[in-house]
Amino acid sequence: MTGLDAPDNARPSAAGSVLPDSIAAAWGVRERSHKGPKPALSLERIVAAAVRIADADGLDAVSMGRVAAELGAAAMSLYRHVSAKEELLTLMVDAAWGDSPEPLADGEGWRSGLSRWAWAMRASIRRHPWAIRIPLDSLPILPHAVAWFEHALACMRDTRLTEARKASVILLLSGYVRNLAATESDIAAAMQASGLSPDEWMSAYSRMLTKLTGPQRFPALTAFIAAGVFDAADGPDDEFIFGLDRILDGLEKLVQTNQG
Repeated sequence: MTGLDAPDNARPSAAGSVLPDSIAAAWGVRERSHKGPKPALSLERIVAAAVRIADADGLDAVSMGRVAAELGAAAMSLYRHVSAKEELLTLMVDAAWGDSPEPLADGEGWRSGLSRWAWAMRASIRRHPWAIRIPLDSLPILPHAVAWFEHALACMRDTRLTEARKASVILLLSGYVRNLAATESDIAAAMQASGLSPDEWMSAYSRMLTKLTGPQRFPALTAFIAAGVFDAADGPDDEFIFGLDRILDGLEKLVQTNQG
């Protein structure tokens, strides 16, 4: 996130459309409209403080008052930089994603590049798991999100996929990473609330399911339970690796068809 002073009214962009203040500020294209000394607060500092609060105490702990207290400022002073909490949340998500992965190295193929991209997104979510709880409110438009978009597109430059199909690939991959992360977060919360270890939680689920089902009505599930799938928790990345590999396998077939 770059430079960021006091807010103006939303202004027309070069294309003639209205550019919201927060987006202009995040890109560093908004000029200060007031005279006098530079304010002590900046949008960058406000967003960083909000991210620290969310990391420490969860998303519900984030409020304009709490952020102001973190910065030693009056709550109303935040509104010179951000119009509402919803706008702050959007900026927090962009900050949470952080820098996009490095571009393709010499000789690196699209599959390796997209794999690194997906793993990097997973790492960002693990650092800031609250970010996936904030609904998307636009297509990529803030600096970090646009950089991630650019990198994923660049990974596919030699695939001969159409630009529209590249967008489909990005939606598929990012949706997979976000959805699995949300599911894992929900399961982790349930395990923590139970007071059981992951292996104990899975085993308890298996025993309960066995009591509720039987081979007459649920023959496939009975065989599944008997195979011991629920006897212990999977490794932390097992499901992610499996799903990512299957997605990339499918994309490889598509790319080969286009290139053939």
